[in-house]
Amino acid sequence: MRALIQRVKKASVEVENQTISIIKKGLVLFIGIENRDNDYDISWICSKVSQLRIFDDKNKVMNKSLNEINGDILVISQFTLHALTKKGNRPSYIKAAKSEFAKKIYDQLLTEMAQKINKKPFAGVFGADMLVKIENDGPVTIFMDSKNKE
Repeated sequence: MRALIQRVKKASVEVENQTISIIKKGLVLFIGIENRDNDYDISWICSKVSQLRIFDDKNKVMNKSLNEINGDILVISQFTLHALTKKGNRPSYIKAAKSEFAKKIYDQLLTEMAQKINKKPFAGVFGADMLVKIENDGPVTIFMDSKNKE
């Protein structure tokens, strides 16, 4: 499972010109699911993201987590995080999970994230063409891979 995390001042997602979700201070979590993902990957990503100390404390040091600032999270499924670009100029998405499996994992991730942050996460619409608007704060953008924990 791959995750691209962006610290935001605000963010929203639209589907078919209708706003689906809006958050203020918090995180946008783009999540890429592959066929090998399981409960362990979900748990690892949710724990790391919810506890990641990337928000400023009173001394302007990134020392606080999403939970500590009572921030929101917007979770967007994004299969393109599994793009393979080694050959040619057209990315391959062969590693990305098929829709039915990915939706199941995505829904499980939303449920577990709710438990980790003690509130319901905001979300896009799985599989939809979405317009995601982000006001990146910092900017702070972090990439994680549950199969390659660097």
